[in-house]
Amino acid sequence: METTSSLPTPPPLPAGGPPTTSITTSNVRTWNILCHASALLGVFLHFPGHLLGPLIVWLAKRDDSPEIDAHGKESLNFQISMLIYNAVAAVFCLVLIGFVFLAILWVLNAVFVIVASIQASDGKFYRYPMTIRFIQ
Repeated sequence: METTSSLPTPPPLPAGGPPTTSITTSNVRTWNILCHASALLGVFLHFPGHLLGPLIVWLAKRDDSPEIDAHGKESLNFQISMLIYNAVAAVFCLVLIGFVFLAILWVLNAVFVIVASIQASDGKFYRYPMTIRFIQ
């Protein structure tokens, strides 16, 4: 007894074999933007927020593209540098001048992160000023 299937047959695979999954240029740009813009999470979670966002994005996506790896390292290096500058400014708060430094650092951090995010959306690499390169 011969059985016939009423299900349609799937289309044949392309000649090169099964399709490979690759990360597209728009996805790379999106992740590059997130590497920088996720540092703005620090507005809501002051101490860990500036570091957590870029760190999570970088650790999750650094193996997908060398560009994401480079943007993530740059963002993390800047945020670690800003953490050090904030710690020094906090010490200067004992002489009251540190409060001015903290305000200036907060504004600079937000401005540089926004500029880096815009540059990443244009497909450019942004080098943050005042950055100590901890992660190579």
